[in-house]
Amino acid sequence: MTLTLLSPPQTPARSPLIQLEDRWRHPGLSSHSPTTTDAGKIALTRWLHHGEAPLEASNDGCGTFHCISLNLKCASLMFHHAGRKLVHGRVPAGVVQITAPGTRVSARFESAMDVLHLFVPQQVLAECHDDLFHRRHAGDIVLDDPKLIRDPALERLGQALAVCKTEGAALGSLFIDSMSLAIVSRLVARHFSTPVARGREPSALPQWRINRVSEFVDAHLAENISLADIAASTGLTRMHFAAQFRRATGMRPHEYLLQKRIERAQELLRTSKHSMLDVALGCGFRSQAHFTTVFKRLVGATPKHWQTITLDAA
Repeated sequence: MTLTLLSPPQTPARSPLIQLEDRWRHPGLSSHSPTTTDAGKIALTRWLHHGEAPLEASNDGCGTFHCISLNLKCASLMFHHAGRKLVHGRVPAGVVQITAPGTRVSARFESAMDVLHLFVPQQVLAECHDDLFHRRHAGDIVLDDPKLIRDPALERLGQALAVCKTEGAALGSLFIDSMSLAIVSRLVARHFSTPVARGREPSALPQWRINRVSEFVDAHLAENISLADIAASTGLTRMHFAAQFRRATGMRPHEYLLQKRIERAQELLRTSKHSMLDVALGCGFRSQAHFTTVFKRLVGATPKHWQTITLDAA
């Protein structure tokens, strides 16, 4: 096997994978924000209020985007939806609230707040509906019930997003897309009140499609690979692919991608004399530090230590 040497990329300081909001429920103008040219992507942002003093905020609605709010910590607030008081008091962690497009909301935060906001375009809602019910929905989908939702599965997905500290656009974006789509899919199923659909197990991804995934990932391992890229290689939508892939392999797509990158790194460490940085970059990691962290977590030893032991035993 040959490895093409890569020079360390000259890139500016990395932005956090989940952008902080400057204004409540405003995703801003970053690359993570929903735009008319990126109608198939969920934008994910985080609202933090440290609670030194009460804070009032309002928002006139997100145009054509639904705003899904997922509370990450117990908090105290007053929340008005479309001019009607919806909440006044303590709100536990894990609670979800959905605001339909163009709906005015306002809040008075009386304690510290930590909230994830998902801005969901119509195209993603339609995609989730198609995959859940195997038919297109007539007209736009409007999730118009603003009542608070308690769902342990949604809480776990939100917490997984909140603690996502993965560096590197490829892996981090793939993880965020997978978790965000899972949240939206569950809410779409809930909205249409179909207990059968909500409890239905997805079919497993057939072996020929798994083979396509393996071939695609192997061929592009040093590149930024998104969930949409992998799904497209199988001819499926992102959500449909992620559910079927996990059913077939027991792994989420981002976990599989990590495993494949570490396996490639082990092969290179056994057979090449390139530096750790070149191995890291050649396997799709953005830095040697991130490579070392992931390698140690999955293998149980640092790359250098593993290489030394492996070569000594040969």
